[in-house]
Amino acid sequence: MKQEELLAKRSGNQCELCGATGNLKVYEVPPATGNMEDAVLLCPRCLVQIEKKEELNSTHWQCLTTSMWNEVPAVHVMAWRMLNRLRNESWAAENLEMMYLDDERLAWAKASGDHESDGAVDLHKDCYGVVLHNGDTVILTKSLDVKGSTLNAKLGTVVRNIRLVPDNTGQIEGKIEGQTIVVLTKYLRKQNN
Repeated sequence: MKQEELLAKRSGNQCELCGATGNLKVYEVPPATGNMEDAVLLCPRCLVQIEKKEELNSTHWQCLTTSMWNEVPAVHVMAWRMLNRLRNESWAAENLEMMYLDDERLAWAKASGDHESDGAVDLHKDCYGVVLHNGDTVILTKSLDVKGSTLNAKLGTVVRNIRLVPDNTGQIEGKIEGQTIVVLTKYLRKQNN
């Protein structure tokens, strides 16, 4: 039997954190060793928030008040990590106080360092904090000299169909006068449609 089938059987075909059904994915809890005991079955909504691809939705995570009692070590560890990321919420802090992890499980839960973060998502944002996406149109809020070029991008220049720089949320790529350049997001504002 495949890992996914075994996890589906273990979980009753439900997300092991929130209980949702449908489109479930295997998530290996870091630092994973490849054992089934290191994996959980998650719904897309839990997964994107765990991986910090979407802001934490406190209301959604109140499901942890139930899943934190799960006997499966990986589920227990994930519940503890997520409660820590939400520790500024009174309900999460109260649940953390009630939760017990033995030394070995606590070491695993702390191994990723994720419990120390607040769960903030690293997103590309313009100078006003508006989230940017691939394909957006932006406007320069400052005249910029383009390094290695004689090009001067003037204040108010429109840059269409931008691409987000994957490993740096402070930069985007775009074309100005036919030349692809990297622009700091702090010098951009998203154009409203």
